[in-house]
Amino acid sequence: MARWCAANGWPVHPLAVGRKTPVGNCPACREDPHRPADCPCLPAGKWCHGFHAATTDPELLAAWWGVNPSLGVGVSCGPAGLVVLDIDAHTAEVPHRDRLLPGIPIHASVNLTGLASGFDTLALLAALRGHPSPADDEATLRVRTPSGGLHIWYRTAPGGPRYRSSVGSSPKVALAWQVDVRATGGYIVTPATRTRAGTYTPVGAARLPAPLPDWLAAELLRTGHTPGPEPLRVPPPRPVPATRAAQGAPRALRMLEPLLAEVRACAAAAEGTAFTEKLNRAAYTAGGLVAAGRLTKPRAQDLLTEAADAARPDRHRHSLTVIASALSAGAARPLDPEGRP
Repeated sequence: MARWCAANGWPVHPLAVGRKTPVGNCPACREDPHRPADCPCLPAGKWCHGFHAATTDPELLAAWWGVNPSLGVGVSCGPAGLVVLDIDAHTAEVPHRDRLLPGIPIHASVNLTGLASGFDTLALLAALRGHPSPADDEATLRVRTPSGGLHIWYRTAPGGPRYRSSVGSSPKVALAWQVDVRATGGYIVTPATRTRAGTYTPVGAARLPAPLPDWLAAELLRTGHTPGPEPLRVPPPRPVPATRAAQGAPRALRMLEPLLAEVRACAAAAEGTAFTEKLNRAAYTAGGLVAAGRLTKPRAQDLLTEAADAARPDRHRHSLTVIASALSAGAARPLDPEGRP
């Protein structure tokens, strides 16, 4: 499957055996977290940093899956030019009708009895726009997930807009409740990948993605799925001498690393891991260390971003917002590890 994806021009990376999350980083990357762009492992052909390592190089693919043919396969959606709708079918409390389709008020006269999952909200969105549900689109690759959900694969136009990933429960950027979008900044599990919960299985005859329908492209644009400006960086409360920050870094990192490990561990499950709470705690602590001059702010931002992206690669902008806010809050209470027992 990895070779087939690469032949289609889709960069791939290995997933942990029996799971839908990327294989772990090497010991060096785990012990000294850093930005994927600065990692020497990627040019060396290692699989660290999840979808950031994705490639179409046949020699690397042979080496990676030669180590363990049971590794799953993930496709980095952005470089592959893919947008995948990930429909969830998990049991969850249905939100108020104003939260079902962001930006679209649903009149009280519309009967929502029986609405229970992303299949229903996507069908509702399509009906409001005068189209059949993408879940029934037999012209494109569709993949049934072990949990009963559905992945609907589409390809974007060359040179067209770059779409970003989102989760259907987000109060900021979302297409529909229980419908995630996998695009730039995210990856998708390929057909035939096996997890402990089951196998990702193609549905219907189509085995390749069809072009993204115009009406769906318009909906992605309407709901903010095109990249916008990065959040404003929070200025440090006061300048910190670089020498002091460098001297305090080892103890500061020892204090921060357990919290970063908790954030990275959230990769084990797509939900229910208190990811935002754990990232907030780590960033708040880092803010205190920065304010005490024991860690430089760029270093803290890099460590936090790497941990967050490892756990939730499709929520990069959300993570940046949490990090910026918590760093600022933590800076109000300097935290000096030298003063702790």
